[in-house]
Amino acid sequence: MATPKLVLFDAYGTLFDVYSVSSTAEQIFPGHGSALSVLWRDKQIEYTRLRAMAGRYKPFWDITIDALRYACEALKLDLTEERQRRLLNVYSSLAAYPENRAVLQALKSRGIKTAILSNGNTEMLNVAVRGANFQGLLDAVLSVDALQTFKIHSAVYQMGLNHFGAKASETLFVSSNCWDACGATWFGLPTLWVNRAGLPLERLDVEPMATGRNLNDVLSLV
Repeated sequence: MATPKLVLFDAYGTLFDVYSVSSTAEQIFPGHGSALSVLWRDKQIEYTRLRAMAGRYKPFWDITIDALRYACEALKLDLTEERQRRLLNVYSSLAAYPENRAVLQALKSRGIKTAILSNGNTEMLNVAVRGANFQGLLDAVLSVDALQTFKIHSAVYQMGLNHFGAKASETLFVSSNCWDACGATWFGLPTLWVNRAGLPLERLDVEPMATGRNLNDVLSLV
């Protein structure tokens, strides 16, 4: 891999902790916070895949609401409007992983362009970026909204290159979702899978170029 001139980051699970909502979920539904946060996330991703395959796009925020409602119904939890509002307020401003800001600052100091490339719709991404105080550390926030589809469609990864006029060989794609890193690898991008949870590699006959445990591992590749 050539020295990267651009690093593209997935957002949810990579920069922002999607399971940080579990503490609020536990307060609302004692004994069910962890199960709810996991099923909520799983359904959220499943719905993006189904809609992408069917060509039935819906903004990621709306899918997030649909997934929450399904998860609560499946777990037999009473999701009132007030409880939904509380959970969605937390989701809109998810906690950022502690090392992220320093990594983004280090990349900026080296003159490397950085951007988010995410399934999230533009408004929710901008709220998350402001909440994490990442303004000024990212050169772009790119949403699939512009394409009306979701990862791992090749057009999503191409959008990241097109925005910067970048070459794939000089771009590093970073995701904590193995399926996303594999999709970017299929597309032809050098990839880093940030395997925070120590999960096994997806069985897709492809593997990311590199694997790390947190975002600090980006710095060893640039």
